[in-house]
Amino acid sequence: MQELITFIARSLVDNPEGVQVTVTEEDDTVVIDLAVDKDDLGKVIGKQGRTARAMRSLLAATAGKDDKKSRLNILE
Repeated sequence: MQELITFIARSLVDNPEGVQVTVTEEDDTVVIDLAVDKDDLGKVIGKQGRTARAMRSLLAATAGKDDKKSRLNILE
């Protein structure tokens, strides 16, 4: 899951080196924190949050295969 979010985020931003993804697991929930440069934040969120919503949907589908829940936090 970490590789999926990293790949998507690096494809969207102007500064791929500024993408940082950390994963923690709490019980049956996978929590992914995504940090990007301040200038690239809008590109990761998208218009009306559509890009972020799409990444969360992909993440939920991937986590569902392992009977887990997922949460994506986009950090500033």
